[in-house]
Amino acid sequence: MNTFRESSDIKELIATLQNPDGFIRQEARTRLVEIGSPAVPALVEALEQLTGWGRWEAAKALSDIQAPQSAPTLVAALEDENGSVRWLAVEGLIGIGRAALPPLLEVLTQRAGSVYLREGAHHVLHGMRELGMLRTPELEVYRALRDPAPDIEVPWAAEEALKELAKKRVG
Repeated sequence: MNTFRESSDIKELIATLQNPDGFIRQEARTRLVEIGSPAVPALVEALEQLTGWGRWEAAKALSDIQAPQSAPTLVAALEDENGSVRWLAVEGLIGIGRAALPPLLEVLTQRAGSVYLREGAHHVLHGMRELGMLRTPELEVYRALRDPAPDIEVPWAAEEALKELAKKRVG
């Protein structure tokens, strides 16, 4: 069996995420996670381009690395057709923490009509709330996601939360 333990060739490891053998895929993913941040750009591209198990493996690696630069891609993955990929995106965004909020809130201002996006955002904000990461404006978004008309309430709450985050960055 080919081993990727010593490989630092990110492209080779990414290609291996499509291998039909789950053990080989796992070995490549583990190595990519060990490489960490330098592997993130290739993993982001892989999540956008691969299919089937390759997408899952890329999502799992990004979730495990928890690099802030992967947040926009993980937010997009909240709308993935594969429920497992969506769940890995939730876990990754929670792991990234507050740095994941701007891209999440931005998308919520634009596409709050997406049920998958709302469900994923609810899970992310719930997890962050449980960890004590959310401030009042983000808690309002969390509440709006449970509102009877979330597609109407969420964009407004997300916009307000984004404004507050911007104030904190400037101030």
